[in-house]
Amino acid sequence: MKINAQTASRLSVAPMMDWTDRNCRVFHRVMSRHALLYTEMVTAPALVRGGARHLIAFHAAEHPVAVQLGGSDLAELATATAMCVDEGYDEVNLNVGCPSDRVQSGAFGAVLMKSPDLVAACVTAMQEAAGDVPVTVKCRIGVDDQDAHAVLPDFIATMRDAGITRMQIHARKAWLEGLSPKQNRDVPSLDYDLVHAMKVRFPDMHLSINGGIATMAQVKEELAHMDGVMVGRAAYHTPYDILGNADAEVFGDPRPPLSREEVALAMEDHIGRHIAAGGKLAQVTRHMLGLFSGQPGARRWKRILSERGHKEGADFALVREALPLREM
Repeated sequence: MKINAQTASRLSVAPMMDWTDRNCRVFHRVMSRHALLYTEMVTAPALVRGGARHLIAFHAAEHPVAVQLGGSDLAELATATAMCVDEGYDEVNLNVGCPSDRVQSGAFGAVLMKSPDLVAACVTAMQEAAGDVPVTVKCRIGVDDQDAHAVLPDFIATMRDAGITRMQIHARKAWLEGLSPKQNRDVPSLDYDLVHAMKVRFPDMHLSINGGIATMAQVKEELAHMDGVMVGRAAYHTPYDILGNADAEVFGDPRPPLSREEVALAMEDHIGRHIAAGGKLAQVTRHMLGLFSGQPGARRWKRILSERGHKEGADFALVREALPLREM
């Protein structure tokens, strides 16, 4: 069945390096049937020149799922896009927002905000390779000393002219010098008003807002202005607060949500497959540490999984053991 990624993008979980791997996405999918999940950023050179196709492997249960690519070479991005489409992704996204030194040296990520015509050429090549799979762009509101109020509308207009109909906008500038990637997620001020103004200015574009959104109340507030909301760190650290009731509150699904305990137990099959394939329990449970955030026993849950999940022979039995011990 063809998945409508645009419908799913009413609520999405942002691509986050070292976090949103396939184990994390399976965990998030248990909580929400509908939210759009993104991979970590995968560089086009790694796929095309490095042969790292394993980086885009995923389980069918993850749908709707999007892959985020990094790069600026048209031919490589086209080839990488074709590989992702062949893998079965519901969307291919181009990263124009990552501020790390590594992506700057590779001429992709947030530095591309300075070269909108190059980005337009990139997405044109990607769209030709993608067929009927949508190509989208995730960007910042600007970089360094750029005037975001001038740069962002021009950038969006250039993307629209290149055939892009859907974008995700991180409501902060990226500072390519002077701030670390971690600082770039917190220090630059948020400008939600500017992003809201872009939806008014470009009513034909499907625009999602990203950055600093930490609660379901904020998600619903932003949906009054925007087509979609992309949540990052809150979806990772307090996953149930964002995703546990999202299907009902965001997508209108009448089916009752799973409890936190039911979510943990629903991971048994995936953890069993992961360990049978040579994986370690901690590679999955590290993403589950925040499941009981804000609940009695949350620290005990985290401690049990953190201290013992990496040990030889650890399996799903540890999760079962941690559930009642959490309440002691």
